[in-house]
Amino acid sequence: MHDVVAQVTSFIHLDVANVTYLFLVGFVGGLVSGFIGSGGAFVLTPGMMVLGVPGLMAVASNMCHKFPKALVGSLKRAKYGQVDVKLGIIIGISAEAGVLYGAHIQELIKKNFGNAGSNLYVSIAFVIILSVVGGFVLRDAWKTHRSGTTNDDEQVPKLARWVQSVHIPGTMMYFKSLNARISILFTIPLGFATGMLAATIAVGGFIGVPAMIYVLGAPSLMASATELVIAFVMGLGGSFKYAMSGLVDIRLAMIILGGSLFGIQLGAMGTTYVKPFMIKMVMGVIMVIVLFSRGLMVPVYLAQLGVIPSMSEMTVKVLKNVSFGIMAFALGVGAFIILKAIWQGRREEKLSRQESLAHSKA
Repeated sequence: MHDVVAQVTSFIHLDVANVTYLFLVGFVGGLVSGFIGSGGAFVLTPGMMVLGVPGLMAVASNMCHKFPKALVGSLKRAKYGQVDVKLGIIIGISAEAGVLYGAHIQELIKKNFGNAGSNLYVSIAFVIILSVVGGFVLRDAWKTHRSGTTNDDEQVPKLARWVQSVHIPGTMMYFKSLNARISILFTIPLGFATGMLAATIAVGGFIGVPAMIYVLGAPSLMASATELVIAFVMGLGGSFKYAMSGLVDIRLAMIILGGSLFGIQLGAMGTTYVKPFMIKMVMGVIMVIVLFSRGLMVPVYLAQLGVIPSMSEMTVKVLKNVSFGIMAFALGVGAFIILKAIWQGRREEKLSRQESLAHSKA
C-alpha cells in the first residue's frame, strides 16, 4: 500500500500553465529531434524535471513518447533519402539490450535511494555527457565551418576509415549511408552503449549520432536521420519495460508528444536547407546550455540524500528557478537557431528559383 501511495504522489499536478509549458517543451524537443536526430530528450527530460517530475519518471515518460515521434520523423526524412533503415535496425537490436540493462540499473537506484538518488544519477549523467559530447561537437562544428565543408564533400574521419578497412569474415555487411561494407561486430558495442544511455537519461542520440559519424563514417544528415530508426526500436521496448514497473506518466507522454509531432516535421524540413556544421552547432549549443540547468540541481539532490549539509527552502527555490530559467533559455536558443536556418534556407532557395527563371526568359 505504501508503494502505491508513494507512486501516486510522484505524479505532478497539471494545471494550464504546466500543460502549456510541457507542450512548448515538446514542440522544441521535436524541432531539435527532427533537425539533429538525437531524439530531443536532452531538452525533454530536464524540461520535465524542472517542474518537479522525478528523474526516473521523466526518463520513462520521455521514452514512451519517443517511439511514435521517432517513427513520424524517420518516415518524413526517408522521403528526402536520408535514412539508412538497415543500419538503424542493426544498431537498434543491440541498443534494445542496452535499454533493458540500463532500466534495471535505474530501478535499483530508485529502490535503494528513492527519487533523490534517481534525480542525482540522471542529473550527474547529464552534466558529464553534455559537457564531453557538447564540447566535442561544438569543436568539430567550428572546424567543419572553417573548412567550408558541404553535404557533398563531408570527409570520412580517420577512425571511420580504419573501421571500414577491417575485414572480419562472416560479419561484413554493406550500408548505403557509409557507402562501404563494415563488420556488424563494430555496431554491437555502439548500439549497447546507445541503449544504456537511453535508459539512463532517455538520450541515446548523444552516443548514437556521433558514433555513426565518427566511428562508422556516416554523413551528418544520414546519421541524424538514421538515429530516429534506432530511437523507435529502443523506445518501443523501453516503454514496455518501464510501464510494467508503473513508472510511465502517460499524461506527460501524450502532452509532449502532441507538441513534438508538430516540431519534428518542421525540424526535418530544416535539414534540407542547412550545411553539416549547422546541425552540429545546434546540437552542441543546446547541450552546453542545458548542462548548466541540470548542474545547478546537483547540490539540491546531494542535500536531500544527506551527503552535504541541508539547504534552506529559499536556497532550493532560487536554484530551481534559475535552473528553470536556463532551461527555458536553452529551448529559446535552439528554436531560434533552427527556425532562422529554415527561414534563410527557404529564402535563398526562392531567390535561386527566381534567378533561374530570369535566366531562362533571357
